[in-house]
Amino acid sequence: MMMPAYSTPRGSAYVGDSRELLKQLPDNSVNLVMTSPPFALQRKKEYGNESQEAYVDWLSEFAKLVYDKITEDGSFVIDIGGAYEKGRPTRSLYPFRALIKFVDEIGFHLAEEFYWHNPSKLPSPIEWVNKRKIRTKDSVNTVWWFSKTPWPKADVSKVLAPYSDRMKKLIQDPEKFYTPKVRPSGHDIGRGFAKDNGGAIPPNLLSFSNTESNGKYVSGCKAVGEKAHPARFPSKLPEFFIKFLTEPDDMVLDIFAGSNTTGETAEKLGRKWMAFEERREYSAASAFRFTDESDDLQWVYESILKGDHINLETRQTSLDVNQ
Repeated sequence: MMMPAYSTPRGSAYVGDSRELLKQLPDNSVNLVMTSPPFALQRKKEYGNESQEAYVDWLSEFAKLVYDKITEDGSFVIDIGGAYEKGRPTRSLYPFRALIKFVDEIGFHLAEEFYWHNPSKLPSPIEWVNKRKIRTKDSVNTVWWFSKTPWPKADVSKVLAPYSDRMKKLIQDPEKFYTPKVRPSGHDIGRGFAKDNGGAIPPNLLSFSNTESNGKYVSGCKAVGEKAHPARFPSKLPEFFIKFLTEPDDMVLDIFAGSNTTGETAEKLGRKWMAFEERREYSAASAFRFTDESDDLQWVYESILKGDHINLETRQTSLDVNQ
């Protein structure tokens, strides 16, 4: 039986190897798996990452299990960063090898590729960008959207982008700002595009800075003297896909949860969620995302480290319940 490290009104966080935890879930029970695994970088990171040579096979072990657990109209969204080959200013092909293996061998469909641009990312890698100045700053991650069938649940009207000021003026007075013309292709645009649809269709280039320096999670880590997870993605990234690909009360799962940004975002959006994280200290600190000012953060953190289950709705631990 799966025992969560902590739970909230809508979700639960579990500590363990995601491969083992996934096996315990019923098939066709998860609407969206949204995650960012450790990347295949040349240098070993403190949060754990596989070498480029072993990475594709390692990641595929998780993907095979995910395929069985998502619903027929469900989605698997994975943020995967690029890397350079060791000692050379040429790019590794591991993200593309993973993509091809997921589709050709596991059976996923590539619904669409997205690109997450992080404007605040520091110039890297240092050797090629800062020292020798022969490459540009690597500030884009690929985000693969996989589906079990060609027809996953999706509604782009839930993620419309704000209109530009010019578009707002055009909608208010189309005659003043635009005269319909037939394009060279023969396509007649007409005036239909001047209708107010509540926002613009977003592109598959998503630009979100990753600069969180405060908030409950970071302040909670400081309060108990622990370092925050070093590889967090911004909440706007899972927010986009949760809104786009799920409905209220759908189940969202992150299999490399880290600081559990996905779970917090799902909770705020009225979805059910699960978070799987192998390192207990990361899971314990992620509980700070769901605490309030009256909570004893040291008690929360240490209780989860000891293996107690905390219900953050009632503020009881498994020990309290069993006494």
